[in-house]
Amino acid sequence: MIRRHLTRTLKAAARDFPVVTITGPRQSGKTTLVQAAFPRHRYATLEDPDAREFATEDPRGFLDQFRGKVILDEVQRTPDMFAYIQGIVDRVDRPGQFILSGSQNFLLLQSVSQSLAGRCAVLHLLPFSRSELVGRQTKDLTQSLRTRRNSVSTARKDQTLLFETLFAGGYPRIHDKGLKPQDWLRNYHQTYLERDVRDLLNVGDIEVFGRFVMLCAGRSGQLLNASSLASDVGVSHSTVRRWLSILEASFIIHLLRPHHRNFNKRLVKSPKLYFLDTGLLCYLLKIRDPDALAWHSARGAIFETWVISEALKSYYHRGAEPDLHFWRDSAGHEIDLLIDEGATQIPIEIKSGQTIARDAFDDINYWRNLAGQPDDVAGLVYGGDASYKRSEVSVLPWTNWA
Repeated sequence: MIRRHLTRTLKAAARDFPVVTITGPRQSGKTTLVQAAFPRHRYATLEDPDAREFATEDPRGFLDQFRGKVILDEVQRTPDMFAYIQGIVDRVDRPGQFILSGSQNFLLLQSVSQSLAGRCAVLHLLPFSRSELVGRQTKDLTQSLRTRRNSVSTARKDQTLLFETLFAGGYPRIHDKGLKPQDWLRNYHQTYLERDVRDLLNVGDIEVFGRFVMLCAGRSGQLLNASSLASDVGVSHSTVRRWLSILEASFIIHLLRPHHRNFNKRLVKSPKLYFLDTGLLCYLLKIRDPDALAWHSARGAIFETWVISEALKSYYHRGAEPDLHFWRDSAGHEIDLLIDEGATQIPIEIKSGQTIARDAFDDINYWRNLAGQPDDVAGLVYGGDASYKRSEVSVLPWTNWA
């Protein structure tokens, strides 16, 4: 079993809170994680029709059967139960009494905020990060940038490993069972559409929603233009906004918001759309083997998507809240990723190639001069294998990112 970085934070939260909730996309490994972390807890899944019927019709009786600590899986399927859990933990405030998990973040967190505010820790589990797959500790990105030394990665020196990583993505079952990514992702995609979308949206025409997801994939790494997307799909602007919120709540996509710092410049205000798993993204883009990424027009966008998703995993899997943005002004100057530390911001550029051109640092230098921090920490993540400093920027190979 591949060890998950979230394990330590999950156990620590269970020592401090009576209820711990863990959310994430379907098949990200939530059930495996909570059962491994709490082997003495009893386990029940609300996916089971009989258990769900019992919990719906008699929530008090359902909970009374668990005299000790319990894991309740897919608990968002019985939203009325949260009020009863609140009553129990108010009477008996026992740390780690309830471990809740679910894949519909919107419904789950809505119920938690209504009934369990102040009593519950909320954590997020995404698919495997690269550092988890290679058995390496997750990194504090800003600390890593500040302490970067010259080195060369010991990984394979060609881009085949990078393309295989992007193509496979991080869903655990692909790696645990050695499955062909496209076969598993095809079934995952169909199941997601047929199951979660019908539950959350009551979509009448599932084919239209499927076309919407495909068009979103073609826009990963781009500014979101909801009006253009609505026109291409053939639905209203408000429908696109609603569907995007469901994709985001289901951890299929992430909308990276622009940073507010403007330096008296006109700024782009639209978010950028990213998928959270590049394997699923490659499937939706009809990329059928890793070698195709060498020449595919979306290679740069897929690599940028991977870098953003790995950054998010680094924060979520340490139990931290990511404060990540991008920055772009009306003149076209852009920072792909901006890590906001409050007093300072760390700009990061993303390049998929193995060679770094001189002009790759132009936007970083432009932004640092505007910010009045020309010598502060900055980074560039690329598809090569050497780690070094150039133009006062820490250049990081993709294998050492996050």
